[in-house]
Amino acid sequence: DRAERIELSTASGMQVWHVWNREAGKPLVLLHGGSGSWNHWVRNVLPLSQQRAVWALDTPGLGDSELPPGAVDADDLAPPLAQGLQALFGDEAVDIVGFSFGGLVLGFMAAQQPQLVRRMVLVGVPGLGLSNNIVNMKGFRDNMTPEEREAVHKNNLLAIMLSNESLVTEDLLAMQANNVSRDRLRRRRIARSDALLHQQTQWTCEVHGIWGELDALYKGKMHLLPERLTGCNLKSFNIIPQAGHWVQFEAADAF
Repeated sequence: DRAERIELSTASGMQVWHVWNREAGKPLVLLHGGSGSWNHWVRNVLPLSQQRAVWALDTPGLGDSELPPGAVDADDLAPPLAQGLQALFGDEAVDIVGFSFGGLVLGFMAAQQPQLVRRMVLVGVPGLGLSNNIVNMKGFRDNMTPEEREAVHKNNLLAIMLSNESLVTEDLLAMQANNVSRDRLRRRRIARSDALLHQQTQWTCEVHGIWGELDALYKGKMHLLPERLTGCNLKSFNIIPQAGHWVQFEAADAF
């Protein structure tokens, strides 16, 4: 209720942004993960907005933002992201935090339009050629009961997003179901590649990394991550203990 909802018309469709403490300036942009929306940051927006304006985007094709024509994966969303940033901030370079799929979109955008990014914070991003296959994910069938669908959402949250089962409440399951139902990006493949290794050489800003120690995507490989980011200006790399992939939700204070 403290956010201002903005519907931004761009050349690639309508984007929905939420902003907290707009008057504070010093914009901090938050990009959520796959099959998500701005509410991947629900535990972070108020603390982060104590000192500065926090802008959380529903990534085009996810949440309430329109799917750009022909867009199927992260690289297709880089130009729409740049359009949104330029419409909101003009030529001002801003700090941007990209979580998971959002960090992948950010990586492509920062390679194409480096002047738009002042600092980049990557959170649990894929596309570094290290991601584990998550084998215990489950899919949906048309004839499932509401209870069966909820069980799949719970399974998938614990398979990839969270390590602490006590966080999976009825409210969180409802939020997850709402987010997944609005995911119109159906052919995502880049996350399983090493695309960011090639994009990073075009970044001109300083880069910071934050990962959860128990991130299922990187189990057994966490120690290899910093060397995968030697092609950019990596200033810091932090691993938060006892937190999974969705580190900013599971360990909000530490994050």
